[in-house]
Amino acid sequence: MSDENDTMTDGGTVPDFLVDTPASSRPNVSRMERATRFVDRYFLTQARIAWTDWRTRFGIIVLGLFVFTGTVGVHLVPEPGINEAETYMTWFQSWKYPLGTDNMGQPIHKQLVHSTPAVLKMGLAGAIFAAGVAVVVGTVAGYRGGFTDYVLMLVSDILMVIPGLPLIVVLAAIWQPRDPFTVGVILAIDSWPGLARTIRSQVLTLREEEYVEASRSMGVSIPSILQKDIVPQLMPYVLINSAQAARGVIFASVALYFLGFLPYTEMNWGVMMNEAYSTGGALSNPQRAAHWLYPPMLALVLLSFSLVLLSQGLDRVFNPRLRARHSKTVDDDGAEVMNR
Repeated sequence: MSDENDTMTDGGTVPDFLVDTPASSRPNVSRMERATRFVDRYFLTQARIAWTDWRTRFGIIVLGLFVFTGTVGVHLVPEPGINEAETYMTWFQSWKYPLGTDNMGQPIHKQLVHSTPAVLKMGLAGAIFAAGVAVVVGTVAGYRGGFTDYVLMLVSDILMVIPGLPLIVVLAAIWQPRDPFTVGVILAIDSWPGLARTIRSQVLTLREEEYVEASRSMGVSIPSILQKDIVPQLMPYVLINSAQAARGVIFASVALYFLGFLPYTEMNWGVMMNEAYSTGGALSNPQRAAHWLYPPMLALVLLSFSLVLLSQGLDRVFNPRLRARHSKTVDDDGAEVMNR
C-alpha cells in the first residue's frame, strides 16, 4: 500500500524520473501543472526564442501575410475582370487600383492576390516531397547499412549528378503538369538526394546511441525505432532544409512559367510575369507596362527572403541550450524546476 502511495499524487501517476525519489522529497505535481509545463516546454519556449530573433520574427510575419493572402485574401478580394478599368493604368493613378491595370483593364493587385495560392501550393508540395523522401531514404540507408545503404545511396548519387534544370524541363514536357501540387513535386525531384545523404550521416551516429541500443536489445521493430528514437532527433534539421526546398521550388516554378516551359490553367506569379513580358512589352516599353512586371517579381523576392531568414532563425529555435535558457520550467543551470 505504501508503494502504491509513493507512485501516486493527487494529479495521477508520478513521472518516471520521480519514481525512485523518496515520497517525502517529491513535489505535489497536479495534472494542470504538468500540462502547463508541457505547453511551455514544447510550444511557448520555442515561441519566445523565435520572437527574440528578428530573422525568425520577420520570416514568420511575412510568410503569415502570404498565407493569409492565399487562403483568406482570395475570398475578400474579388477576381479580376476584363475591362474592369482603363488599360495600362500605372501605380497609384487610382486608389481603387493601387498597382494599376494590365492591357485588358484587369487590376494587377487582384491578379497578385489570386496568383498567390498556386505559388504556395507548389512550395508546400515541393517541401513535403523533398523532406519526406530524404527522411525515408536517409534513415533507412543509415540504419540498415549494407546492401540497402549501397543501393539507396547509389540512386541518390545518380540523381545528384544529373543536371536538375534539364531533367525538370524534360519531365514537364512529358507529363505536362497543370496542378500546382504536381508541379511542386516534379520541381523537387532533384532536391532530396543531398539532404538524404546528410540525414544518413547523422543516422550513422544516432544508431550507436545507448537508447537506440536499448530499444534494439528489447526487440523493438526497426520501423518503431526509426519513428520514435531517430526521426525526432532529425526533425530540426529537416524543417530547416524544408524551408530551403520550398524556396528553391518557388523560384524554379516562377522561372519556368515565365519562360513558358510549363502549361498553366490558373494564375500565378510566373504567368503574370510572362504575360507582362510577352503581351504587355514590359521590357521593350517599361514606361507603359513595367508596373505590371514588378509586383509579382517583388512578391517573389519578399517570399524568398522570408523563407531564408526563417530557416536561419529555426537553427536558434531548435538549439537545446537556448530552449533551456528560455523555458520557465528550468532554472539557470538547466535543471527542471518542479514547483514554480
